[in-house]
Amino acid sequence: MNTIRWGMIGCGSVTELKSGPAFNKVLNSKLMAVMRRDAQKVKDYAHRHQVPYYFTDANELIHHPEVDAVYIATPPKYHEEYALAAMQAGKPVYVEKPMALDVAACLRMQAFSKKSGVKMVIAHYRRALPLFIEVKKMLASNTIGKINEVRIEMLKPAGANLNPNDNWRIDPKVAGAGYFYDLAPHQLDLLFYFFGKAIAYEGVSSNQAGLYEAEDTVTGTMLLEKDIQFKGDWCFCAAEGQDKDVFEIIGSEGKISFPVFGHDITLEQGGVSKIIHFDPPMHNQQNLIAQIVPYFLGTGTNPCSAEDALQSMRVMENFVYAKNK
Repeated sequence: MNTIRWGMIGCGSVTELKSGPAFNKVLNSKLMAVMRRDAQKVKDYAHRHQVPYYFTDANELIHHPEVDAVYIATPPKYHEEYALAAMQAGKPVYVEKPMALDVAACLRMQAFSKKSGVKMVIAHYRRALPLFIEVKKMLASNTIGKINEVRIEMLKPAGANLNPNDNWRIDPKVAGAGYFYDLAPHQLDLLFYFFGKAIAYEGVSSNQAGLYEAEDTVTGTMLLEKDIQFKGDWCFCAAEGQDKDVFEIIGSEGKISFPVFGHDITLEQGGVSKIIHFDPPMHNQQNLIAQIVPYFLGTGTNPCSAEDALQSMRVMENFVYAKNK
């Protein structure tokens, strides 16, 4: 085999630009089939993106002879079911973040992958984007000296679509824990990508606004390797106009800050600020897919393993649910 022929389960908004088209732009990669329960929508997606095959049944896609690997782009509730089905068919999987609904499901997925030898990658694609690679390089070269503290702050208004029937991200039974489980995996994965493992962590969560069932406010602290302290604050019921997305790295000789969902790094040293701009990629996941394909073909390494993803899953589950255990 010298080309990975992909089947994609789920054709939601994330696949329209961030991921779907990227499979055909990566060397030795081709999107061959898509699946969605809605027959008209999956047909429309396939026609618009020139995908040869489309299905309303995931098993038909998984077992199709022209599908070598499966990308799972559904809400988290279904990640485990489809990942296990694909791996049982001997086909490697690329799973959207968060890896699954909870840590227990992640561990079952990881265990099956290890036992069967079928490969699995998790879609923490920001670790493959130029902005975050540059931050990692700056840290490796001690640009701001010894790292003492890291802070994440995210404020977002509740928004207009607060019906769980239309917005799965705020339904804990489908998403895990609301917008926190949707957005924090990107931020926390970068934290571990930059600084290694968490030594200890604790957090609290609550539903401050009462607009839906899931938690809307989360605070957590961690001690990372090399005695680096971390604090994170997430509020998804902030006032209109109070949006904030800040990832700060505080060192003995300066500070690096950037928005995880933005395009600029700010470097502060000696009272002087320097902004480094990065143009947004057309397809956010293309760089990571370009690393996954060689891994699936047996010529590369896993760019984001189940163990990598479990770090953020364990921390998020602790921050949100520790009070209930």
